[in-house]
This record gives sequence, C-alpha cells and structure tokens, in this order.
Amino acid sequence: MGRDGRSASAGDDRRPAVDIYTDGACRGNPGPGGWAAVLLFGEHRRELSGGESHTTNQRMELTAAIESLKALKRPCRVRMHSDSAYVVNAFRLGWVRRWQANGWRTAAGKPVDNQDLWLQLLDVLRSHQVEWVKVAGHSGDPWNERADQLARAAIPGEQGQLGES
Repeated sequence: MGRDGRSASAGDDRRPAVDIYTDGACRGNPGPGGWAAVLLFGEHRRELSGGESHTTNQRMELTAAIESLKALKRPCRVRMHSDSAYVVNAFRLGWVRRWQANGWRTAAGKPVDNQDLWLQLLDVLRSHQVEWVKVAGHSGDPWNERADQLARAAIPGEQGQLGES
C-alpha cells in the first residue's frame, strides 16, 4: 500500500477479502467519544470498539479505521465502509496526497487537523489493499447501523445510552 492509501498491487487476489464497517460518535464535539468497527470475513464477524473522554467525531472516525486495520492478522483486500466523508474523501479525492505534497498543510495553508492519526492510518494501510466505500449514515445498512450502535455505546459515561453521531 502506498502512503496515499492506494494499493501497489491492486491485482493480488490471493489476499483474504474483508469488509469493514466503521463509525465514530461524539457527545459534544469536542467531548466524550466512541469508535467502532465491524469486520466481516466469510461467515466470521468481529466487533471492536473503544472510547475517549475528550475527543472529536473526526478523531473517532479515524481511530475506527486505524484500529480495524490493526486487528487484521495478515495483509488483506479490504472494502472499508464508512459514513464519514472526511475519511473516505481524503483517499478517494486525493486529499491525503495533496496534504503530503504540501507538507501537511491544507490548500488554504493551514495545518491539517488530526495529522497524528492520518500518519497512523497511512502506516497501517501499507500492508493492505483498501477500497474506500462511502455509505449513507442512518440509511438502514445493517452493518453501518451496528457500527454506529457500538460507537455510541463506547462513549465514556454513556452506559448504553445513545449519543450524537
């Protein structure tokens, strides 16, 4: 995987195919937040989640992608499903490549938010072939809805209550 999130070997079909659904949620933005991922491989399903006491929704979206890829035991072909335009468009529209070329500055010359997490995500992407799939949030996709449920439940202090996402 190149540092821009594109695969160096897109035709390698020997890697296991995994679908991952991620979501982040925050109560207040910033505020306490949670992240979650549902990993699907054949008939197997694994659910991951976690939270932070002070964060932003964007940081939780990025953390969900990072932690889900870290959970993979070997290089995989991944379809990463997210309702976060921020995360998906960073790769599909080439924002990450431009940020890198501009010394991690936006087109407006401002520092890129969450650079620490973008660098972590680029690092874990290296061994995987990832296709970024934008899904509509709260549109009835059962795995996206499950990731949303897990992320909201992972918000510290929520104790099963629903938070904003």
